[in-house]
Amino acid sequence: MLQTRQNALGVRFEAQCRAFEKEPFPTLDVRKDRLNRLLALTEKHEAEICAAIDSDFSARSAQETRLAELFVVRAGIRHALSHLSAWMRERGVATSLPFMPGRNRLLPQPLGVVGIVSPWNYPFQLAIAPATAAIAAGNRVLLKPSELTPKFSDLLASVVEKYFAADEVSVMVGDAEVGKAFVSLPFDHLLFTGSTAVGRQVALAAAVNLTPVTLELGGKSPAIFDPSCDLDAAVASVAYGKLLNAGQTCIAPDYLMVPQGQGAAIAAKFAKAIAKLYPRLGDNPDYTAIVSERHHRRLNDMVAEARDSGADLIEVNPANETLGVSDRKMAPVLVRNAGENLRLMREEIFGPVLPIIEYGTVDEAIDHVNRGERPLALYWFGSDSANRQRVMRETVAGGVTVNDCMMHLVQERQPFGGVGDSGMGAYHGEWGFRTFSKEKPIFIQSKLSAGGLLRPPYGKTFERIFRLLNLIT
Repeated sequence: MLQTRQNALGVRFEAQCRAFEKEPFPTLDVRKDRLNRLLALTEKHEAEICAAIDSDFSARSAQETRLAELFVVRAGIRHALSHLSAWMRERGVATSLPFMPGRNRLLPQPLGVVGIVSPWNYPFQLAIAPATAAIAAGNRVLLKPSELTPKFSDLLASVVEKYFAADEVSVMVGDAEVGKAFVSLPFDHLLFTGSTAVGRQVALAAAVNLTPVTLELGGKSPAIFDPSCDLDAAVASVAYGKLLNAGQTCIAPDYLMVPQGQGAAIAAKFAKAIAKLYPRLGDNPDYTAIVSERHHRRLNDMVAEARDSGADLIEVNPANETLGVSDRKMAPVLVRNAGENLRLMREEIFGPVLPIIEYGTVDEAIDHVNRGERPLALYWFGSDSANRQRVMRETVAGGVTVNDCMMHLVQERQPFGGVGDSGMGAYHGEWGFRTFSKEKPIFIQSKLSAGGLLRPPYGKTFERIFRLLNLIT
């Protein structure tokens, strides 16, 4: 079975390569047609997509799928359709004085065949959003969705087949071994979304073929409450951002930093805010389950380690339900006074567990963030512009939202991407178009060029022209 799938993968890849050779620069109309078909796919199969993801998770809010996946993807496609003609346009670039009256131009050119490896946590958005950018840039696209969401992956393969020829866009389902074969193909660009550990392996596999990669990873994204913040608004925002998809979000706040002495009071406010969002958990369709038994066990092991170490834990279970026996739901847990050597303080949590750390000064907060790997996101809450500027300038993160959570992700006019351990490269909007394009520099020489005067045989004329060049540059 594995060999059969790997053979099929090779056949599809070669078909897309040959198709690109025949059409290396799709017209605006062709690209718009493909984007419109992608948009139709999202609009006509919404109910099926929501149902498949719900089934894979065993409980996933349809409203969250519609908002965080389908809405985000549609907005991105419509944005691309509105701006594609401008993005595609060959544009002039200033020419330095010594080379005038020649002209510089930049031509955004498709790369060829783009591979996209998407994760399980937002399986539709994180497959189709990068595909949108790759299609807009004029490429062929081969997708490998996660094996942890098999019903959705099978659905994606079947619906993509209805709207696209296999040499335009194709989906390859399979396990981790198929994934390894996938990332080893000589793509013209490879985008991977997932964990930092797997991202390293993807980068190594791509390096063999000198395939450029965009890595969208994760990390421990901090939320910082400045003493000047509106505490109630900040707590409500982080509670929502942390528990969307039960915390299984790459840009979810991983831990919270609060002013010294306020940890207990803020934890109490969080418990109330969570209860307001989710007055019950077990049979609440708004509250998402953990995707697999392995991930559920990993999270429970983190919590147990923290409890055994003497950390202060608050489990927020408003209806006092029994969870995690017949389902994979997990009550939110707030953790205070956790030792830095604990797993939940060292590893990305990716679940409904929120450590709360107290800090004394803004210097301490900045130092704590900078001691760790660079996060995918950072959240700062407050009205003190001086403190805000310091945190913005003295920490490094993939993206920032001020006085809210996750909003930087959905800005189509801004790039989205990580830095360091949280990733490399960016996409969304025009940045996605650029990621999957080669901006080809073109110099058009003028008939009036004096460049011939610098050619052999060298002599007095060369020396005079060369002195002039040195003066004007």
